[in-house]
Amino acid sequence: MIASRLTRPLLAGVFALTGLAGCSHPALSEPVPVCKAQVLESYPHDPRAFTEGLFYLDGLLWESTGLKGRSRVFSRRVEDATPLKVGEVDPTFFGEGIVPVGDEIISLTWRDGMAYRWDRATMTAKELFVFTGEGWGMTAHGGTIWQSDGSATLRLRDPETFAQVGSLAVTDGEGLPVDQLNELEWIDGEIWANVWMEERIARIDQASGKVVGWIDLSGLAADAGARTPDDVANGIAWDEAGGRIFVTGKNWSKLYRIRPDCP
Repeated sequence: MIASRLTRPLLAGVFALTGLAGCSHPALSEPVPVCKAQVLESYPHDPRAFTEGLFYLDGLLWESTGLKGRSRVFSRRVEDATPLKVGEVDPTFFGEGIVPVGDEIISLTWRDGMAYRWDRATMTAKELFVFTGEGWGMTAHGGTIWQSDGSATLRLRDPETFAQVGSLAVTDGEGLPVDQLNELEWIDGEIWANVWMEERIARIDQASGKVVGWIDLSGLAADAGARTPDDVANGIAWDEAGGRIFVTGKNWSKLYRIRPDCP
């Protein structure tokens, strides 16, 4: 997504990162825990990549980018930003989020109403199909895809048909909707979501939709060379076997491995 769709300032330094352990889920009457993201390592990231989706699978990072004429889906090593396998999106489309489904990758477009199924081994397009609503981010677990569309509600979809099979309303500690949900990742039983135009990630309980913690990414955009309001945090990947969390953003020069630093 690009800032011209909605102008609002980046929030800096007021949100913080919640740990995977030691931070219990709060009741609505209690403050939602916040913790700072501790950067453990940084790696190169293509500063021309308008990142829309990110995930880690079988030792590789997979990334999707947006903007018409620049949208693609590709794999890369953590330590090296050079693309390995690349799927080029039709230049008339604005590419968005991605999710692995078996030996395929599904990728969305923003407002074009079209989605791709890619053969993950070759990154050739197997199918181009129609879906309803805007496409933003995606994640999957247990036979369900969760998809964001910029609102405070996630769409639950069948991975085989992409038909909507449910929805999940996301609310904060006061019960208010959390809109502008963007790139998604499933981490340790929770859905983590970038909040567009803000330097924070929401940790969402996948059953209730309640935000159970906030992740503060303040300072990372500046460190990664962000130059415009469009260069926001967007991209979360989870290496479950290695216990590693990676984050990046649109046009950032760095990919970060982070760890929750709870007080």
